[in-house]
Amino acid sequence: MRRYILQRLVLLLPILLGVTLISFLLITLAPGDFLTTMSLNPSVSSDRIAKMRSEFGLDKPWYVQYGFWLYRLSPYEFPFGVKWPDLGYSFSNRMPVITLLGERFWNTLILSSTAAILIWVLAIPIGVFLVARSNTWIDWFTSGFLFLGISFPQILLSLLALLFAARTGWFPIGGMNRFDAEMMPFWNRFGDFLHHLALPAAVLAFTEIAVLVRYARGSMMDTMSAEFVRTARAKGVSEKDVIGKHVLRNSINPLLTLFGLTFANLLSASFLVEIVMGWPGLGRLAYDAMLSQDLYVLMASLTAGAVLLVAGNLIADILLALFDPRIRYE
Repeated sequence: MRRYILQRLVLLLPILLGVTLISFLLITLAPGDFLTTMSLNPSVSSDRIAKMRSEFGLDKPWYVQYGFWLYRLSPYEFPFGVKWPDLGYSFSNRMPVITLLGERFWNTLILSSTAAILIWVLAIPIGVFLVARSNTWIDWFTSGFLFLGISFPQILLSLLALLFAARTGWFPIGGMNRFDAEMMPFWNRFGDFLHHLALPAAVLAFTEIAVLVRYARGSMMDTMSAEFVRTARAKGVSEKDVIGKHVLRNSINPLLTLFGLTFANLLSASFLVEIVMGWPGLGRLAYDAMLSQDLYVLMASLTAGAVLLVAGNLIADILLALFDPRIRYE
C-alpha cells in the first residue's frame, strides 16, 4: 500500500507542473500586466515602472519568468542550499503572496469541508429512507426532486440563494463575520461565523447531496436483490435490520470511494460559489487577482486550488484501493 501511495504521489508531480505551465502561459499571453495599469497613473514615473519590471523579471520571455517562478517556489537554493518556498509578491496588495494566501486557503478549506460534512450526514440517511420506501410516491417524488437538483447550475443556485437572503434577511450577504465581530465575545463571534458560513456551504453541498443520494439509492437497491438479503428475509429478519445491518453495510464501501471525488468536486465548485456569494476564499482571491492582473497571486491561487484538487483525487484513489479488491496495488 505504501508503494502504491508513493507511486500516486510521483504521478501527481507532472500533473501539477503541467497545470502551472499552462496557467502561466495563458496568463502571460493576455495583453498588458499590473505594471501596464500602474503606468497609467501620472504620479508614477516611467523610470520606476522600468525598474520594477526589471526587478520582477517581467521584461523577460514568459518561459524565463516561469523558470524563475518555479525556482522561487522550490525549496532548492543554488548551488547546494535549501530555502523556504517563495510565492512572490502581490503588486496590488503590496504584501508577500504567502501572507495573503494563508488565510484564504483555510477559508476555502473550511467552506469545502463543511459542505462535505453536510453531504455525508444528509445523503446516506436520505438514501436509506428512499430504499425503505422504494417504488412509492415518496420515492418517485424525491427522485424527481434530486434529478432537478443535479440539473441546477451552481451559479443560478448561488444567485437564487443571494436573492433569498436579501428578501428574507435570514442570512448575511457576503463575508465571514460582521464588521463589529472583533468586539463580540468568543461564542457570539463563533455563532456569527457559522451564520455567515451556512448559506454558502448549503449552496455548495446541494448538488453533491443529490448526486450522492442517487448513488447510495442505486447501490443499496442492487444489494437488495442479492442472495444473502433474500436469505435474511426468509429467516424472518425484520426489514429494518435487513436494510440497516445487511444492505447498508454491504453498500457503503463503494460509496466511501466517492469521498475523495466529492471533495475534489467541491473544491472546483467552491471557486464559483465564493465569487458569487462573497466568501473570502481562494476563488475570490483568484478573481480579484485576475481583474488586477496580479500575476503571482493568480498563480499561487491556481496552484493551491490544483494541489487541493489532486489531493482529493489521491484520497479517492487510496479509498478505492482500500475498499475495492478488484484494484491492485502494484
